[in-house]
Amino acid sequence: MTTETADNLVVGLGQLHVRKAPGVLVCLGLGSCIALSAYDSESKVGGMAHIVLPDGNGRTDQDSPKYASSAVPLLLDEMDRLGANMSRLLIRMSGGARMAGTGSLGAVFKIGESNIEATRKALAESGIVRVAGTDIGGSHGRTVRLSLETGKLTITASNREPIEI
Repeated sequence: MTTETADNLVVGLGQLHVRKAPGVLVCLGLGSCIALSAYDSESKVGGMAHIVLPDGNGRTDQDSPKYASSAVPLLLDEMDRLGANMSRLLIRMSGGARMAGTGSLGAVFKIGESNIEATRKALAESGIVRVAGTDIGGSHGRTVRLSLETGKLTITASNREPIEI
């Protein structure tokens, strides 16, 4: 569900949203999911994908933005469509935590790591060789906010000060 309140646009699970300033794109409570953001400071076009799983191979919705393999090209295409210059894009990635699982069951809960790897692979396949900033992994949830006016990406998490990447 995408929810718009005042200047904030919440990008829900498996969604992608691209728009021009003003406003703020927000991914709430990321765990193993990835918030992938792109921003062009000249056109002030920004986008965010809320990636849930690595890929949708064999699924009927395999072209959905909930999968890293399809979210990356969808995000880049929409950025281009709204006038962003691909050579100026500032790409940042956050999330991919391991939220549960230790010991013998630990491998079952490596979806965050798989999401990170799949997102990096999809970026490379789309010609993006440089990610400007990351806040990935760990075992804590995050909320990510992208200001479409300034391009500032702020990440909040419990038990630590907010950071910018």
